[in-house]
Amino acid sequence: KSHPCQIMADLMTLEEKYKSLNKLKISWVGDGNNVCNSWIHACKHYDFDFNIACPNGFFPENTEIENNEKIKIFTNPSDAVRNSDVVVTDTWVSMGMIDEKERLKKFKNFQVNQKLMDKAKPNASFLHCLPAHRGNEVSDEIIDGPNSLVWKEAQNRLFIQKAILLWCLGMNV
Repeated sequence: KSHPCQIMADLMTLEEKYKSLNKLKISWVGDGNNVCNSWIHACKHYDFDFNIACPNGFFPENTEIENNEKIKIFTNPSDAVRNSDVVVTDTWVSMGMIDEKERLKKFKNFQVNQKLMDKAKPNASFLHCLPAHRGNEVSDEIIDGPNSLVWKEAQNRLFIQKAILLWCLGMNV
């Protein structure tokens, strides 16, 4: 239901770029999955606006949304990403899903592509926890574009997980 290692890497990546997450507008586009839930959890610790755009029936099941005025729900991804500093997505189909073709039909209007990113702020950053399904949740021009932070995000995941292991072992570095 959550993905804390990923979200810590995402937060680190954005702090490196923006110095602070506070006052950013971050938009999630796609499936309201475990990574989306972890972004919702992060809202308790930072002062950023978080927009969530999902097809009907795919919103996160998270009660924290109801009690947080910084979180807004959308069914139209263009409305969600308008003036965003950061756009985030994840795969629409996870391993073992048997309804893949039907699911993909429901998500077809939620691809992060240039047309959608044009609604965000100029030079808005893009995050994806990888692996990405190019042509589904993201277009090549966005994931390979100059505002994509996916490779830095992946590198930071390694650093975060090393730090977590050291913390678990009680080592102060």
